[in-house]
Amino acid sequence: MIGNIEAQYSVLEGVRRHTPHARVLVVGSCDEYGSVATADNPVDEAQPLRPETPYALSKVNQDLMGYQYAIEHGLQVVRVRPFLQIGPRRPDRFVAGTFARQVAEIVLGRREPVIDVGRLDMVRDFTDVRDAVAAYALALERGEPGEVYNIASGQGRPLRDLLDCMLDLSGIAAEIRPDPKRVRPGEASVLIGDARRLREQTGWRPRIEFEQSISDTLAYWLDRLENQPMTDKESARWPQRSSRA
Repeated sequence: MIGNIEAQYSVLEGVRRHTPHARVLVVGSCDEYGSVATADNPVDEAQPLRPETPYALSKVNQDLMGYQYAIEHGLQVVRVRPFLQIGPRRPDRFVAGTFARQVAEIVLGRREPVIDVGRLDMVRDFTDVRDAVAAYALALERGEPGEVYNIASGQGRPLRDLLDCMLDLSGIAAEIRPDPKRVRPGEASVLIGDARRLREQTGWRPRIEFEQSISDTLAYWLDRLENQPMTDKESARWPQRSSRA
C-alpha cells in the first residue's frame, strides 16, 4: 500500500508549493483503530491507532502526514476516518459488495445457492456511501484544519443482519458456508464509530436508512451482472439461465 503514501505526499507537496491556501481532505479509515476492545465502543477520535494490516498502516501514514502538513506548513488539511460503507457501486472486495454479488449471482442463476462468508457475528457500523460523500464535502468545507473526524452512524449491526436483509429482499434461500480464508486474524468483534465531533462541527447526519442502502447495493449488483455476459464456464453450466426470471 505504499502507493497510498506516495500519492498523498505528491498531492500535499504540490499544494504546499503552488496553492497553499487550498483545502485538502485526507480520507483515512476505521481500520486505523485496529482491534478495539468491545468495552471501548463507540470509538471516538482519541482512540489509540493500532493498525494491524498493511492497508491500515498506509492509512495511518496518510492520516498523520496530513496532520503534519497542517501543523508544520499551515495547510488547510482536514482528516476523516470513515467506518464501513454500503450502497450502489460497492466493490465486491468489501463485505457489502461480496454479499450482494453472491446473492445476485444466485438470483441470476450464475451460482449454486451457497454463500461463502467469514464471521457473521462481528458487529460493524455502516453508513451509506451517499451519506459518506456528503460528510466528506461538509468536513472539507467546515472542518477545522488539522482536525480529524469520524464518519459513522453510531449504530452497530451484526454482519448477519446485512446478509439476511439481502436474502429477504431477493426472495431466495441459500446455504451459508463459512470460509476460513475470509477471516482476518485479530479483527475486532465490535467496531462502532462516534461521530459527534463531525455533527457538532458541520451539522452532518446520515439520512439514508440501512434497509434502503442494502436494497440499492443489491440492485446495483443485479443490474451489473445481468448486463455482463456469462463466461464460457457459466454458459456451459447454466445454458438457460442468462437473465432474471
